[in-house]
Parts: sequence; C-alpha cells; structure tokens
Amino acid sequence: MILIADSGSTKTDWKCTDGTGNIGAAKTAGINPQYMPAEEIGKEIKEAASQLNTRDIKAIYFYGAGCSSPEKKDMIASALGDSFAGASIEVNGALLGAARATCFFQPGISCILGTGSGSCVYDGEKIVKSIPSLGFILADEGSGAYLGKLLVRDFLREEMPAELVDVIRNKLGITKELILENVNRKPMPSRYLAGFSRFIHENINHIYIEDLVYHGFEDFVYHYITRYRESGQYPIHFVGSIAQGFKSILKAVLESKNLRLGKIEEAPINGLIEFHLSDYNYSI
Repeated sequence: MILIADSGSTKTDWKCTDGTGNIGAAKTAGINPQYMPAEEIGKEIKEAASQLNTRDIKAIYFYGAGCSSPEKKDMIASALGDSFAGASIEVNGALLGAARATCFFQPGISCILGTGSGSCVYDGEKIVKSIPSLGFILADEGSGAYLGKLLVRDFLREEMPAELVDVIRNKLGITKELILENVNRKPMPSRYLAGFSRFIHENINHIYIEDLVYHGFEDFVYHYITRYRESGQYPIHFVGSIAQGFKSILKAVLESKNLRLGKIEEAPINGLIEFHLSDYNYSI
C-alpha cells in the first residue's frame, strides 16, 4: 500500500492504494513548513492518519508547498514518521508533484496556480529549470493570494467600481481593520487573501473583475513562462483551483502570447496516483 499526499497552503489531499484500485482518502488543512510550526504540521498529519488505515502503508510520497529546502523536507518527514511508523518516506516540492501529475514521462512546462503559484521545465524525469518561489508578499503572480491582494488593495483605496465596494463592505462585512488584522497579525495570510477568489469567481462577469484576473494571469505568464526558452516548444500544463476556476481566461491569455495550453487539473493527486502506479515506478 502506498500513500500519496498533495499539499498546498489551503488544503491537503491524501490518497492510498494497493495497486488494484482500492483507494482510501482523507482531506486536511494545508501544510506549509514555511509558515507553520512543527506542532501544527504534526497535528494535521495525525488527523490524516486517523482517517486512513496506516497499518498497511509501506511507502509515502508527500508533495508540498514550502518543501524546497532539506530542512523543510526533514520537518515534514519527521512528522510523517511519527504517524506512519515503518513506512519509507519521500518528501518533494509541489512543483515536482505538478510536473509528474501532468507530464508523466514527457517533457513539458508545468505550473501551479492555486493559493500560490510557480512553474518549472520538466525533462520527463526531473525538473531542469524553475523560477524561484518568493511567496505571496514578493511574488506568486496570478495566484489566489495575488488576485485577492489586488482586490483588497483596490477595495481599501476605493479604486474599483462603487457597486463592488458596496458589496464587499455591506454584504461581506469586510472592513479595513479586518483585512489588516488577517494579513498582518494572523497566521497564513496567503490563505486569507486567496479566500477572496470565491468572490472573484462569483463576479467574474463584471468587467473590473474579469480585467483583474486577465492581467493577473498576464503577470504570471510574463514572470513564470516566457522566461523559459522552451515556452515556445513545450505544452504548458497547470494544476490548481485558480487555473481550473478561470480556465477560459487563462486559455485566452496563453493564446494571446502564442503559447500552447496543455492539461489543466484542479488537483494533481489523481495524476500522482497514476504516476506512482506505473510499471516504471510501482514496486510495492
């Protein structure tokens, strides 16, 4: 039995299989070692273990946001070892998970557009190039947190149509104080900002909102795709709720840049299951 985990800053999907189609699943909050202490990470992993049959799990493949350095990978591996004793553990960054889930063993460019964002060039086996992930304060263009940041900035400055200011203030009950409290003082501010993507999706037919998303995706393409020489050769694949939720706008932006759209998957977990169950990889 193997266990696959795909974790972003908002949620973590867990699925296990014995290779015959028997799958157990669990969902927990997102796990990001860049922003979470070890105790909180351990709590979420214990919650996943309580929903799964841990006795038969022989190997764990964890793909997560914030798992780029050996130190952060060790933090996750240690917490997994506490809850899944005896299993072999492999911790990788979210970008490798996106690449394996969308490209399998073919070369391509794989991107994340969820709470955060990122991209890489994959040669069919490993990541050969990537744009540094700098987090939602400095980067994460096109992500849910980025779009939410643009929205609340314009709301606070009243640089959006008055009818949208009224909806956010009166119907959502959002105030300047509430925004600044969640962004500056509470944990996981990127998750809070990305939460505004629901409002953005519900109002996507408003020209201001449509333009906000379009230009956010243009920023992503400029910083995360066109810098690669391979962008004109390889298909561009995406995983993440933002890519899936606004795929028509994403497609339009890519077409305007003469880029070839590949797969769009809301979550990479099913692709990762298939990847690890392939004859090439599956040996448990």
